[in-house]
Amino acid sequence: MELELRHLRTIRAIAEAGSLTKASVSLGLAQPALSTQLKRIERLLGGDLFERSREGVQPTPLGELVLDRARVLLPAARELQEEAARFANALDGPPRFRLGATHGPLLGALVDRLMAEYPGAAVTTATSWSTRQLVGQVASGRLDFALVGGCGESRPQGDEQLAWREIGTDPIFVMLAADHPLAGEQELILRQLAAEQWTLAPGEGCFADCFAAACSRAGFTPLSMYETDTASCVHLVQVGRAVGLCRATFPPTAGLVTVPLAGSPLTWRHLLGWHPAAAAAGTAGEVTGYARTAHAEAAGRSPSYAGWLAAR
Repeated sequence: MELELRHLRTIRAIAEAGSLTKASVSLGLAQPALSTQLKRIERLLGGDLFERSREGVQPTPLGELVLDRARVLLPAARELQEEAARFANALDGPPRFRLGATHGPLLGALVDRLMAEYPGAAVTTATSWSTRQLVGQVASGRLDFALVGGCGESRPQGDEQLAWREIGTDPIFVMLAADHPLAGEQELILRQLAAEQWTLAPGEGCFADCFAAACSRAGFTPLSMYETDTASCVHLVQVGRAVGLCRATFPPTAGLVTVPLAGSPLTWRHLLGWHPAAAAAGTAGEVTGYARTAHAEAAGRSPSYAGWLAAR
């Protein structure tokens, strides 16, 4: 048995957690399995790495030595992996665009535009509710671009190494069933919806807190919130079980309408991110332009948003 990076990650996790119980949770291992693994690593390295007590574990002098080396080796190995991925992506070959996005109407339009502008290009996509996950994949070289969003002026969560460009900022609209008593309104005051159940797609960031704050300013606390996937949100609205929140670019959908909120108390900013040292940085300007075109087209396809923009 030879020392591997995974062994160093295990030692680091135990030291950071301060106990085998907490470390087993963070590592996704049963505690007996972690204890057995630690004993094998200690035999390999020639002595105890931690002193055990009722309060948890503390590194021994040997453990401190190993941890000092791990703090150097683990980041270096991660940087090597990321640099190798970026180098491999920069090698000559047909254009390739690996796009990651949170769920929304812009990704499909961006794919269409890229395939039209770069015949023969390999375009692949990945979606996730987690902005942090997508940002990490771009930073590590597994994706070229991340198309994500954020509430108001908030920054994407995750790696600060990426370059970001704003694609557009939309007001948040309300989704109502087509036969809802308020469906015919040109604009709604948030207070008018105080007695409604709400539905919202999951995500990271501060949007839920910003929504709660907007309701508080309007003088009420929202009733229960159904957090579920987009299709289920739409269904709950269509059958009248809830009203929903959506970006103004939400496409026309049978059985529901989208209505602006007076004063636009909530907004959503679309962002495109990439690593400035990656090969993809060479096409970032073009991809940003295509994404902005996709955003403008999505806005034009929404009658309620087009009307809202025309009035302003």
